[in-house]
Amino acid sequence: MKILCVSDYIDPLIYSTQAKKNFPDIDLILCAGDLPMDYIDFIVSVFNKPTCFVFGNHDLKEFKYYHKEHFSPSETAGNALSALTSQNFKQKASEHTHHHGAVYLGFKALSLKQFKVNHPKRKKSTPLLICGASGSRNYNGGLCQYTESQMKAHLIKMIPHLIYNKIRYGRYLDIFLTHATPLGFHDMDDPCHKGFACFNWFLKKFKPAYMVHGHIHLYDQRAERTGLYEETKVINAYAHHIFEIDFQNDFNGGQ
Repeated sequence: MKILCVSDYIDPLIYSTQAKKNFPDIDLILCAGDLPMDYIDFIVSVFNKPTCFVFGNHDLKEFKYYHKEHFSPSETAGNALSALTSQNFKQKASEHTHHHGAVYLGFKALSLKQFKVNHPKRKKSTPLLICGASGSRNYNGGLCQYTESQMKAHLIKMIPHLIYNKIRYGRYLDIFLTHATPLGFHDMDDPCHKGFACFNWFLKKFKPAYMVHGHIHLYDQRAERTGLYEETKVINAYAHHIFEIDFQNDFNGGQ
C-alpha cells in the first residue's frame, strides 16, 4: 500500500497536470496541514484516491465550517435575523463537510474499510485504522492553536473509539495524522513549533505503526524526515513524501 503525504507547501511536482504520472500507484493521500483547500481539491481531482486531511495553524479560511464552536457571536445571537444567518451558516458548514472530496480527520478516529489490512496475527482482514489532530501549540491566540491541556482533552475524546478498535481488530490504531509534532521529536524550540507532550503519551499508549505530521519545514536535504519514537515511525510530510506500508512487519504494535 503506497501513501502520499503532503503538508505546508504547494509542491510543483504535485500541483501539475503530470502529477499522476509523477506519482503512480498511490493508494491513499494524507494532508498534514497548512495547505489551501483548493490545493486539496486539486489533489483529490487528479489522483481520485481516498484523501484525509487535518488543519494546521495557517490557511484556515474554512476551519469554522468544520468546527461549529467557531461561529461568530452575530451568528449565535437570539434575534430572528441572526438566527436565520446561523441556519444558513450551518447549512454551508454541512455542505463544506463533503464539498472537497477529502475526509476531515481533525480529532476523529475512523476505520477506512476500503483498505484491507491482512494482519499477520489475525485470521481475517481488517480496515485501516486512522485518527487525526489539527493545529499547533498556542503561541498567539489564533485559530486552531491549543494549549497542552486542550490538545490532550481532544485526544482523550477519541479513546472510546480506539478501545473499540482494540477489542474488534486487535490493535488501537495504524496511522496518527497531525500537523504538530511530539515534544522533543522533529520539533523546534520556538513557541510556535514546539511539540505536544500529549502526543508522546498518545504514541506510547496506543502504538500506531505510523505518525505523519507537518509544521516543520525541511529546507536542508540532510534534515531528518523520518525517525522512530518508541514503536512508531514518525514521518515529516513537508512538501511531499511517499511511504509504503509493510503489513507483515508494521502492525505488530499494540498487540
